[in-house]
Order: sequence, then C-alpha cells, then structure tokens
Amino acid sequence: MCLDASGLFTCASRVHGLGREWRAGYAPSVRPKTVVVEDLMQHGYRYALTEAEGVHFAPGFRPELTPREMLELGVFGGRYMTDCRGEFPAEWFANAKLCPERHDPALNYFGVNASQPLSVWRAKGWIHDDDPRGWFQWYCRYYLGRRGPDDERQIRRWKAMARHVAQIRSGCMPGDLDCRPRQRQALLHWAYDSREI
Repeated sequence: MCLDASGLFTCASRVHGLGREWRAGYAPSVRPKTVVVEDLMQHGYRYALTEAEGVHFAPGFRPELTPREMLELGVFGGRYMTDCRGEFPAEWFANAKLCPERHDPALNYFGVNASQPLSVWRAKGWIHDDDPRGWFQWYCRYYLGRRGPDDERQIRRWKAMARHVAQIRSGCMPGDLDCRPRQRQALLHWAYDSREI
C-alpha cells in the first residue's frame, strides 16, 4: 500500500510504480484516509476520503457515468488529467482516451470541441481553490469519497445541465446521435450519458 506511517496515502509514491499494489490493498473503511496531491496544479493539497468509492452521494445527485467511463468515452479532448493519474485508481486510465501534448477534439466521443479554456472558467468564478481543474476534478474526488465545502455548489451546477438534456429531447429524434453533437459532448463532460437521449 502507498500509505506512510501516519496513514497518509501519498500520490507521488503511486506515480513511482506502486499504483497496482495500492489498488489491490485498498479497502474503503469508516476511518478516513488522507490523500496528498502533488501534480502540476497542486502541491501538498490534502483531502480525506470519508466515504467508500462511488457510493453515498448527496440526494438528487445521480451521475449517469463514472469518471472511468467518461475517460474511456472521450472527454475534454483527451487533455484533462494527464499529469495527475497518481491521485486516481489506475484502472480509470487503462482505456482512457488521453493526449498529454494538446487538446484533441477528435478524441471526444462525438468528435467535436465542447470545452472552454480554463481561463474562461476562472474569469467566471467557477473554479474553487480545492479543485483548480474544475468540475470534473471535483467529481473525480467526490466519486473517490471526498466530501467538502464546495459539494452543494458543484451539485447545483450539475443539476443545471439538465436543461441541455431537455433541449436535446425536444429538438432531436430519439437516438439521433448526429443531432446536437456539441451539446451531447458537453453533457458527457458533466456525467450525463447523452448517447441514451
């Protein structure tokens, strides 16, 4: 396991080849585990995993896709999460469509760009200090079991995306994946399975 003597899970250790052992030995428990983040955007940020992975979500928050499924389908032009794999389970990345060099819309499930630059998100005040990469980073950490002060706001933002589901339902024939591909791709970025609309 990648836990130090005090029970801290250190992401940097996992990056250096211990991912498989950590995953095999990890068993969520009532006792919180602390994750220490070391990547290009955060140094020494710590958070506790207080819930088991993928369960005990807030009432009304029911994402249709897991982070692993999103990464496998193709989201964010493959650019997201390329430098912070050590923080998350290795299996999330086994079949992920990633491109560390650049944002490549061809890697998105619908093959279109549906992202705004991080600078836009910062300018609009949508970024919380705990999650400098935005909503998807928050969701990945929430899915792992972190609960925090920004949860309510992020869940409200996720719920607000339902308007796009309604727009696709009213403007497209059921199953017509060529109808509104940009909007469908944006929904994938928010864990709505727009392939099913």
